[in-house]
Amino acid sequence: MRRVLILLAAGLAACTAAEPNPSAPACGADGYQSLVGSPLAAVTLPAELPQRVIRPGEIVTMEYRADRLTIDVDEAGTITGVRCG
Repeated sequence: MRRVLILLAAGLAACTAAEPNPSAPACGADGYQSLVGSPLAAVTLPAELPQRVIRPGEIVTMEYRADRLTIDVDEAGTITGVRCG
């Protein structure tokens, strides 16, 4: 019985949410907030910057990457938000 409880406790401990890595590099979204309201077509970002553009109705994955710049765009192609993830 004791062995079962130990295995159960170990199994439940493995189900806890992963903590975000504080040492992971941030994407620097604060430096890109001035892009909000600009047309996406007029924006050039550094090629080495991990980035993704999310358009209305687009299906995206939910994984969080602190080093990736996520750009939200409306139907007209205007940037509505900039954030890490």
